[in-house]
Amino acid sequence: MHDILDLDRRGLPGAFVATVEFEQAAEAQGNALGFHPFRLYVEHPIQDRTEDEMRAIADAAFPSVLESLVDVKPSG
Repeated sequence: MHDILDLDRRGLPGAFVATVEFEQAAEAQGNALGFHPFRLYVEHPIQDRTEDEMRAIADAAFPSVLESLVDVKPSG
């Protein structure tokens, strides 16, 4: 969270990605810092996942993370 806050202060976009196990801790830290960046929670645990399983988790999360980092303008 501190790293994303530092990026924000520099005018750079950031996003917080963690497993659902850390949802309450992230909320508490955000409250303490007065900072609530985009947060995305993925399934837990991830440490024993295969490469293919991790890729599937990342592929599912990527569009939301990307959208949070860029100013998406509709084409046309």
